Amino acid sequence: MSVLRGWVSLLLAILLPTAALACLWDSETLKQERARFPSVLELITGKFLRHSKEFHEWRIKDRQNKLASDPGNIGYYDDIAVSYEKIGRHDKAIETILAKENIQPGLYETYSNLGTFHILAGDFEKGLPYIDKALAINPNAHFGREMYQKWLVEYAMSRMSDGKLSFPLGSGRGFAVFLARRWNQYELSEEDSKAAVTGVLGMMRFANHENPLLLEALGDLLLDCQGGYKDAKQLAARAYLKASYVVTGVPRQKYRELAQQALILQTREGIPQLRELPLQIVEAEFQQELDDADRWYGALHRQEQEWIREGVDVDLRFDWLYANEPAAIFVSESALQTIPRLLFGTPERTLAYLTVVNSAILTGVLALLIWRRKSGESTRATG
Repeated sequence: MSVLRGWVSLLLAILLPTAALACLWDSETLKQERARFPSVLELITGKFLRHSKEFHEWRIKDRQNKLASDPGNIGYYDDIAVSYEKIGRHDKAIETILAKENIQPGLYETYSNLGTFHILAGDFEKGLPYIDKALAINPNAHFGREMYQKWLVEYAMSRMSDGKLSFPLGSGRGFAVFLARRWNQYELSEEDSKAAVTGVLGMMRFANHENPLLLEALGDLLLDCQGGYKDAKQLAARAYLKASYVVTGVPRQKYRELAQQALILQTREGIPQLRELPLQIVEAEFQQELDDADRWYGALHRQEQEWIREGVDVDLRFDWLYANEPAAIFVSESALQTIPRLLFGTPERTLAYLTVVNSAILTGVLALLIWRRKSGESTRATG
């Protein structure tokens, strides 16, 4: 019996680390992952409806003027405070929202914004009590986003050392494991995992889509197995890659390692040479998706600048012109051109490989034509 227990322990030691990094072998496409987790790629790349710095500077002045003529409309304080936060003025954002609290205390929006401002400023201990106050007033606001923000802050605080965060916080699936343990579960259910993804996406949309803590949490949740077969490896790799682009030094390399680990057991249909999908291919595609998002947002940015110069109601024009959310591109042409080079090495080897393939195809087509011609002649002769 002791020998059997020894073998079981050995097998667990071998298998569990692999299970922690990825789930079952699959050749699921990015399109399938996106269908299960809509808007994830758009939030990672930044291709979603969001305002420019110039807009927020315009809105601060616009709402201050409106507040002067309509001081009873305290919603203007939220607009001003959020715009200050969006341009990086944490101090002014907090000052503005506290002024609103002094006028009409106890509102959900006030505590939600105040908690978020402190959290984005890196002061988790000050921010968390305000999130608790907001949840006490409205626990289900924004599809439960506040609740997941609270749990993410608690996770981050649990990973602090000497009061500081060191990225990445975990080695893959960290936030998913934290949530599961918090709820006394072995792993998150599919329903819980998707709800957590929705909560993190909400934070990315309304707070900061380039925050490494949010990107890492998203990657952790997308990599969670949910019963062993419903992870989203390619989207998770993109989240970790994006996190690597917004940090420096050692954390950058560690996030790249997480992206590589996310692709373990991921294959791709139609490319038999690949046992596992290399990070280089995913990153080549991701770069094209980021370029597409940058071009789209650049057009939006220029449009808002033009409206501000014209002196028109930017809010009204924005809502009219951008009625629908954009969609990120699916497959880039240049990435497809990159795949053969990554598979076969140098351009010369790729060219030689393609020449052989083309020759084989041409030979096959000629042989078919000759066979059909001879077959036709034989039929006429016997007819």
